[in-house]
Amino acid sequence: MSRVTLAQWQMLAAVVDHGGFARAAEAIHKSPSTLNHAVHKLEEQLGVRVLEPAGRQVRLTEAGEMLLRRARQLIESAAALEEVAGSLAEGLEAEVVLAVDQVFPPDALARALATFSAAYPHVRVQLHETVLNGGIEMLYDARADLVISGLSAQGFLGEPLATVRFVAVAHPDHPLHRLGRPLDLRDLVQHRQLVVRDSALRQSMDAGWLKAEQRWTLSHLETSIDMLERGLGFAWLPETRIRQALDTGRLQPLPLTAGGIREIPVQLIHRDRDRAGPATRFLAGALTSEAQRGTGRVEFDAIE
Repeated sequence: MSRVTLAQWQMLAAVVDHGGFARAAEAIHKSPSTLNHAVHKLEEQLGVRVLEPAGRQVRLTEAGEMLLRRARQLIESAAALEEVAGSLAEGLEAEVVLAVDQVFPPDALARALATFSAAYPHVRVQLHETVLNGGIEMLYDARADLVISGLSAQGFLGEPLATVRFVAVAHPDHPLHRLGRPLDLRDLVQHRQLVVRDSALRQSMDAGWLKAEQRWTLSHLETSIDMLERGLGFAWLPETRIRQALDTGRLQPLPLTAGGIREIPVQLIHRDRDRAGPATRFLAGALTSEAQRGTGRVEFDAIE
């Protein structure tokens, strides 16, 4: 059994965080003498000085800094454990925040949300449609319970959901199609490329081929599709987003000799699987199930 209690570490942390015994006592509703006794007892039990005088205040010793740094991990773990227990005791969460990269198949998303609605009609859903690092940033900021992204997140483990196929496309009357021959990347340089802006606020990134001399940067895939159908450029877009436009001939795949098709693996990431309530877990399962039903790929020749 540990000689030092979690409460002692918490009181030491309070003294350090609030700059002294008096302020800490007021903040955590304990008497200064109680805090003083707890810290002195801790030092006695460990055989190490953790605080030393600094004028009219106290500060951590070098040993105290190291010990408190590790103790904070215990304090945070204990708080997380109590939060999990609280969630279990309270049962259902009131809201689930879901961040989904716009490349994820919209039909799979809609079906998963419909299944979720039938099972949990009173649980609110906040859906954020993100691009590139946008969902990962929400995960790091603890602003999303579930994130679907084509990027990995440091410190988190994702579950494979689907592989999204991107197709290089343009309007049938676009000058690139009028060339009437197989294309390479050098042909694309002279024409306008449409790309979708990273929705992250702090660490945005660029992805894909971006060497066209003309480039328009948009905020949503649907805007990009509209611009493409008006003949205003070319782009690589998720096949599931443009299936109808391909079927009706409003867009056509560019006959690239290489690079016309790209495949991006997409994964589902939990902010904290252990703390997830039943509604969050159910939604994660529905998303996984619908994604695994397949995207129903459209088959076409790379060269028309």
